Amino acid sequence: MARQNDSTVTEFVLEGLTDRPELQLPLFLLFLGIYGVTVMGNLGVILLITFNSKLQSPKYFFLCNLSFLDLFYSSVVTTKLFENFVWEKNVISSPGCMTQLFFFCVFAITECYMPTAMAYDKYVAICSPLLYSVTMSQKICNMLVSGVYLMVSFGGVVDTIFMTRLSFCEDNNICHYFCDTLPLLKLSCSSTYINEILVIIGGGFNTLVTTVAVIVSYAFILSHILQIPSAEGRSKAFSTCGSHLTVFGVLHGSVIFMYLKPASSSNMAQEKVASVFQTTVTPVLNPLIYSLRNKDVKNVLSKVMHMRIVSPHKHTS
Repeated sequence: MARQNDSTVTEFVLEGLTDRPELQLPLFLLFLGIYGVTVMGNLGVILLITFNSKLQSPKYFFLCNLSFLDLFYSSVVTTKLFENFVWEKNVISSPGCMTQLFFFCVFAITECYMPTAMAYDKYVAICSPLLYSVTMSQKICNMLVSGVYLMVSFGGVVDTIFMTRLSFCEDNNICHYFCDTLPLLKLSCSSTYINEILVIIGGGFNTLVTTVAVIVSYAFILSHILQIPSAEGRSKAFSTCGSHLTVFGVLHGSVIFMYLKPASSSNMAQEKVASVFQTTVTPVLNPLIYSLRNKDVKNVLSKVMHMRIVSPHKHTS
């Protein structure tokens, strides 16, 4: 155990996802595959939207930002998880742990707000189409996204600063596969009262605001959908809304389970599973749900694939 002046922990040991040796290789291959799909899917969405003039509307602006978030959100956690599968002892320095905690907080909170902005965009597009170009102008979209990044960055800085003020002088073994708030609080040998209050207030506020905003937006959307005369049109709209709400529910369900449940019901194995849904499953689902089910994105992707297939034949002929 690395210490400074025999009192302060200078590095932490990440316990990992499991301590069963026979599961290390299968889990490594599983998460490697999921991470590969996450990177290719989200990077593909970013490139498609950035370099295609047909995908320059506010909807795709938010989708591009969501893919950017998913790409880095997954990378912050998953790359360190791979070390747990490869090395017998996965060590992370105290500054490295605080850095990972900061970026995790920033991306995790932003991951809640970006689908909320997308839900509002969908509400305006469906319920107020005549005002859409004014309400969702590029300037307003930039202000929304910039405001979200500034707010969550401030929250991440506050959480990280208060975490660095804690003393870690006993055990340095983190019962998790990355540096998360609650496992670190359990290791501290100083008072964690303020940190726990910050978790409750911050987690409760972010969850409540985004959940209410999404529910209200989709309530208006669904009431509008019910007025569609075509049964096929209603079915397609319900299917799209249902898939979006499912992804949103998976993310918020895992957040509520991990951070807002009573301390007496804490179960580390269950919290690790919830963390996997939050940091691994959601980032891989978003490009599949929001992009591959989107008609415009599928059309642009098929044209790009067609051009790549046809182009080599032209050169050979």
